[in-house]
Amino acid sequence: MPGAQVSGQALVGDGTTVWELAQIREGAVLGEDCVVGRGAYVGAGVRIGARSKLQNFALVYEPAELGEGVFVGPAVVLTNDRNPRSVDPEGTPKRAGDWEAVGVTVGEGASLGARSVCVAPVRVGRWAMVAAGAVVTADVPDHALVVGVPARRVGWVGRAGTRLSPGVRAGLWECPETGERYEEHTGPDGAPQLRPAD
Repeated sequence: MPGAQVSGQALVGDGTTVWELAQIREGAVLGEDCVVGRGAYVGAGVRIGARSKLQNFALVYEPAELGEGVFVGPAVVLTNDRNPRSVDPEGTPKRAGDWEAVGVTVGEGASLGARSVCVAPVRVGRWAMVAAGAVVTADVPDHALVVGVPARRVGWVGRAGTRLSPGVRAGLWECPETGERYEEHTGPDGAPQLRPAD
């Protein structure tokens, strides 16, 4: 698209659309059939899976990695610095080599709502949903629905993005749209997790 800045050292998959004022930096890799909205930023070396969508003015800083089919809403920010400072303790401006970038990882099919912020380093699990305006400061399990500041889990969502309903027994969840069923269990870290029901 005229008006976009796409580095000649970036790899952009077939069928991917990049709208005006978007910037894709060197070393970035975008899969096939992605959409990069107006004014969005994709940092150097960022990897974005096929069929993902970055809405207008989303900021995806390196070294973020997004799986296939990820939705990044308008004005979402994926940070990359644990301790951001413009200058060092002596007042000297910090340069690229003066800090270590840390990334956000977003699993397949996950959605990040408008103006949400993911504070690196965090992982948003597969098919999870982050509500608009939420601030993610801890890992989000697969299929989790998280809201608030800081983000906390308030439910589960299926692959269709619909909130899951309780099933016929405790720990069983069902998607009202697709009928898919999931079982809740305790993960290795003691936190609840979801997996497809047998």
